[in-house]
Amino acid sequence: MATKNQRRISEVKSKKKKHHMRTVLLFTIMTTIIWLLIFLFVTLFDTLFPPAGKGSAAKKDKIEVSLFFSDANERFLVAEKRFVIKENNDEDQAKEIIKALIEGPKTGKVATFPPKAEVQSVKIKDAGLAEISFAKSLTRDHPGGSASEMATIFSLTDTLISNIPGIKKVKLLVEGKELASIKGHIDTRQAFEYKDMKIPGSK
Repeated sequence: MATKNQRRISEVKSKKKKHHMRTVLLFTIMTTIIWLLIFLFVTLFDTLFPPAGKGSAAKKDKIEVSLFFSDANERFLVAEKRFVIKENNDEDQAKEIIKALIEGPKTGKVATFPPKAEVQSVKIKDAGLAEISFAKSLTRDHPGGSASEMATIFSLTDTLISNIPGIKKVKLLVEGKELASIKGHIDTRQAFEYKDMKIPGSK
């Protein structure tokens, strides 16, 4: 049977244990509240004062451009109006326009690029020569045929020259290297100029 002194020691230990548990619990609660307040403050601050760059694409000015696609019968290239983000230089602007061209038409015309085509870079050199480098998906996914290849080449060429005065000629590259042809029909080692064209081989 415990003595009075032992009971007193036991009671003191029990009180210390309870006090410690209350301290830990209180600390946990306070820490949680502080982190919650910090989270709410940061979220509210970002909402009221968004960091530079966030949502900038949505706030950028847009310009109207003419994108050239094949007509419904795939005989001619015809223009379709589209709004794209306005960029600060011709190379970035050309890249935005090409992305819109790859996305395809919105008004019943026929796309001239495979949907998985990807533009990697645009470089505008002396005399207005624009070198457009695409990923390998351009040649891998292209349907081929002289008419289809011609439509791709001149939809790109006519679109860029029509919208960017600094571009006079267009040359296609793949992975930054010269391309002999897209799919074996049209020589793409040359640069192309604007052509109001009827697609060869069309009926």
